[in-house]
Amino acid sequence: MTRTLLVVITGLLCGVVAHVAWFDTHRPCRGDELSCQLSWIKTELKLTNEQYARIRAIHEAQSPKLLALATQVAQMREEYAAFDRQRITTDHVDFLEFARFVEQRRAIDRECLRLTRQLVAATSDTMTPAQRERYLGLVGPAVKPQDVSTPH
Repeated sequence: MTRTLLVVITGLLCGVVAHVAWFDTHRPCRGDELSCQLSWIKTELKLTNEQYARIRAIHEAQSPKLLALATQVAQMREEYAAFDRQRITTDHVDFLEFARFVEQRRAIDRECLRLTRQLVAATSDTMTPAQRERYLGLVGPAVKPQDVSTPH
């Protein structure tokens, strides 16, 4: 009986260890580091070390602008939530202020799209034609214009 219990416990322990190890090794990127975020591109497109280094440099150069825009987008979401709360609680909307908000949101969306297209174009310029085709197939939806007429 003791031997059977020992075998079952050992089997369960090995199973748990194998399960945790497998999920840990197959977990997507966990960090905010650029190399972690770009690791997929090197693997997926089979980039050379030189291509990867150039792409990393391009992304490093654009990161401050993109982070600033991400901050603005987060602020716009908070401002929209405030408009919505005001509409719900007071049943009143300042349409002039909301129009200003919508125009500002559209300007930020246009700038995001412009920078994204710039980044994709610069990145794809470092690739072979086959890599470029695959890359544009993967990121193509991100550079297509979307309807920016309504806040999200």
